[in-house]
Amino acid sequence: MTHSGRRSTRNGIPRIESLHVENYRALRSITLPNLTPLTVLLGPNGSGKSTVFDVFNFLSECFQFGLRHAWDRRGRAREIKSRGADGPIVIELKYREKPKTPIITYHLAIDEGPKGPEVKEEWLQWRRGTHGQPFRFLEFRSGSGQAVSGELPDAEDKRRDTPLRSPDLIAVNTLGQLSEHPRVAALREFITDWYVSYLSIDQTRSQPEAGPQERLSKGGENLPNVIQYLKEQHPERLVSMFGRLRERIPRLERVDAEAMPDGRLLLQIKDAPFDRPVLSKFASDGTMKMLAYLTVLYDPAPPRFIGIEEPENFLHPKLLPELAEECRSASERSQLLITSHSPFLLNAMKPEEVRVLYRDEDGFTEAVRATDIQGIPELVKAGGSLGYLWMEGHFGFGDPLVNHGAPMSKKGVKSR
Repeated sequence: MTHSGRRSTRNGIPRIESLHVENYRALRSITLPNLTPLTVLLGPNGSGKSTVFDVFNFLSECFQFGLRHAWDRRGRAREIKSRGADGPIVIELKYREKPKTPIITYHLAIDEGPKGPEVKEEWLQWRRGTHGQPFRFLEFRSGSGQAVSGELPDAEDKRRDTPLRSPDLIAVNTLGQLSEHPRVAALREFITDWYVSYLSIDQTRSQPEAGPQERLSKGGENLPNVIQYLKEQHPERLVSMFGRLRERIPRLERVDAEAMPDGRLLLQIKDAPFDRPVLSKFASDGTMKMLAYLTVLYDPAPPRFIGIEEPENFLHPKLLPELAEECRSASERSQLLITSHSPFLLNAMKPEEVRVLYRDEDGFTEAVRATDIQGIPELVKAGGSLGYLWMEGHFGFGDPLVNHGAPMSKKGVKSR
């Protein structure tokens, strides 16, 4: 996969500031405001963490492969829409292209039409100054609409009618390929660049065809190709990454990707006690998982958004605070979203970085910031660690043994 290589982050990167979702499976109506560069979704099994995670994956697939592909993969409206929902699925992002630029709102509403999924409503809006009404510079419904071109679209600028070939086409994805719509193109590039991981340890042990590849795939099956790419193009980055890996995996000396005579690529791992390296299929699950995560976090041209689901699986608990620090360092160049139910990972987080998810009485997902839970900021300031506070029941939310993790009442939530 080729990326618009070696881009600079000196001028800042796009940051999502809030997410609003309606009618997406258990997400009947949920808003995650004030998202931080590193955000952790915490909660018991079935609380909705994976569903929020999939919203990002769904949007990413819509932009990379088309709405119909992403829609069909999830079972269409019958499986995607919330139980009893009449309206469309709505995904709304508020983001900044870089620090101190205006907030841009992207609104996408999708529903089943006579011939498949349709974009019922899609718009982009911003307020360029500190005063005045928000201005929609792109607005489409069911395949037809208008857009304002130019670097800084304004209400005085001329709107152009731009019909799309089909109602299942996303206007931002289509118009974002044209140079006359730089704000639309910036959003398209941002979303297309997202990396949402569904890492499989077994797939990281595969033997793919040789050939360097810049970025790890969602499942991790091209890990040897990424190691080959770093070895050939960014050896200093590979050395740094292996240095971190050796700090976390005792007695590990090096990792190498060697081409075999039949054209496949073989990943080999050298441990200090052994004269010869061992094949990756004999390496520990934790070694393979940490190696895969580091290739993403140490990417020379990192994805602008990285999603990691339950990194604690297969990793020793003592490695999780270390991984959290790697993620925090990477969040200077990317925005990270992590789902977890590990107190050890949580111990390395700040209250404002944590969202606790739970199901309400109707079975739909709700979310609360840890910093908005009564007493938590004070306990952390006094020296308490979030993970231990959560396990000891101080949150009042997210307990899998109590009403799907929901609180008995909402008295413990501060008013925002």
